[in-house]
Amino acid sequence: MSTIKEPQNMRTFFTIWVGQLISILGSGLTGFALGVWIFQQTGKATPFAITVLFGSLPAVLLGPVAGSVADRFNRKKVMLLADTGNAIITLAAYFLLLSGQLEIWNIYLIALVGSIFSAFQEPAFAASVVMIVPKKDLTRANGLSQMSGALGNLVPPLMAGLLFGSIGLEGIFLIDFITYFAALGTLLISRFPQPERIEPQEKVSQWHEAMAGWRFLRLNAGLLGLVFYFALVNFMINFAAVLTSPMVLATFSPAILGYVQTAGGVGMLIGSVLLSVWGGSKKKILSIMIFITISSLGLAVAGLRPNAFLIAAGYFVMLFVIPLASGSSQAIFQVKVPLDLQGRVFAMRSMISRSIMPIAFLTAGPLADLVFMPMLSEGGVLANTFIAQIVGVGPGRGIGLIFVLAGLGTILITWIAYINPKIRHIETSIPDVIKDQEPEDEDNSQVTNMVPIAD
Repeated sequence: MSTIKEPQNMRTFFTIWVGQLISILGSGLTGFALGVWIFQQTGKATPFAITVLFGSLPAVLLGPVAGSVADRFNRKKVMLLADTGNAIITLAAYFLLLSGQLEIWNIYLIALVGSIFSAFQEPAFAASVVMIVPKKDLTRANGLSQMSGALGNLVPPLMAGLLFGSIGLEGIFLIDFITYFAALGTLLISRFPQPERIEPQEKVSQWHEAMAGWRFLRLNAGLLGLVFYFALVNFMINFAAVLTSPMVLATFSPAILGYVQTAGGVGMLIGSVLLSVWGGSKKKILSIMIFITISSLGLAVAGLRPNAFLIAAGYFVMLFVIPLASGSSQAIFQVKVPLDLQGRVFAMRSMISRSIMPIAFLTAGPLADLVFMPMLSEGGVLANTFIAQIVGVGPGRGIGLIFVLAGLGTILITWIAYINPKIRHIETSIPDVIKDQEPEDEDNSQVTNMVPIAD
């Protein structure tokens, strides 16, 4: 059994988290501004979808290799190299823009290479958390991580809209580049304990070692089932959520769309803050299922009627509980996976859980345009049915039906997963690999916990 011998507290984690948050906000500014720039250059939606696809594929394709690197090499150095690589990519984009040579295909390449660096950074950071944070504070630390994602979705659009008009894309690129130094600086001054590496008795191939994360999950059916469950949840929710803009804009102005997205961002932020303060439920599997059920209801409510308040309220509820579910799931893996395997297991978990999301992105639009929208248009096959009485008839109502079906489908998947005893009993059937912190370390961690709680 792996154990952690070095004292732990929240101070180191919080220092790293602040640096990463600043970098995330800078990257968010660039992402929003690039979206505006792409639309100004093309006036089309397809380049957005291609950019998202290039930005998501490396996490799926490089999962085993990235996880192996996180377990085989110094995790702090892996994160430093990844952040440095992303900083260089941003600087290269700045010079291309400055020289008038930035083109759309450059954006695809930037998204691809940046995502490759992130694919290596994510498992290295995720596997380091359990080495830095006391067991009792893992869910609270995961709440802070969720909060950084929420702030990354909420703050940059508000700031970038103002900055883009005053300093342009060139200035935003420079701000993004500068924010990387916050991430690099906090990493440099922080100490990362490394797990004891257990060398195999016989020499094995790099691929065999990289696939150790899959073998661990396969031997622990409950954890593997939980990963596949989240893959289905990600598919269902993203299949609907990717259609938010056309559903809202079919009836309302872009300003209303902004309000809806802001409501979702605020909900996610509040949920993240709640998790970081509360620390999560002790019965994590049951709480995950309840949180996902609530999120699914929010998704369904958002599609019920062409009512701006109802859509915004649904989005708020949907994203409010996502950090609570995600943080609780992360805490389960952190205490159940051996420390020397966490990089590979987390990377494999990420790869599987995101594996079918690209299918949602590619199929949702055509199905909405060719099937669901015509069925609930005036004179459509569902226009005079009870379904039309529920979701309405007219522009965007076919997408509304997709939201309702996706929400109800996710609830069904959730409770099918819960009745699986291997998933339901994960917390008791799989032993913890880390012990509760010794009493002599408690005082130190309790003092430092005051910092993030105060935020």
